Amino acid sequence: MNDETKIVIHPITLEDKEEWKFLWRRYLSFYSTIRDDALYQHTFARLLDPDYPDMFAYVARQQGHLIGLVNCIVHDHGWYQQKVVYLQDLYVDESARGKGAGRRLIEQVYAHADRHGMANVYWTTQTTNLTAMKLYDKVARKTDFIKYQR
Repeated sequence: MNDETKIVIHPITLEDKEEWKFLWRRYLSFYSTIRDDALYQHTFARLLDPDYPDMFAYVARQQGHLIGLVNCIVHDHGWYQQKVVYLQDLYVDESARGKGAGRRLIEQVYAHADRHGMANVYWTTQTTNLTAMKLYDKVARKTDFIKYQR
């Protein structure tokens, strides 16, 4: 892979804000969700805040532009003494899919969890998200759990 097509994964930075917001809007749109600007500001600030370890994010960059993001939440779990990581949002721009960015973002979350002694990494997706599930089936174990919410 030459430098022009190289995908670089790094922790989110202040400089990523506008491109992250653009990609996160697309991600939420995929799930038919719209949020106001205050939530984008709030979430980005938490992802960036070193004094708020309960959330973290990585981004994928190619040719100087963000092409992907992963936003995670760290929380306690009743079945483990260590905390776990909920990989809440994973998005790769349509133009960049199939080139390894999604896999590399997930692997970065795994590495983060391992470095910090986390017990587990998990996430959910819609049963109709077949494209993403092709990747997920390669990098994780599918469970039999179904999500319910109020």
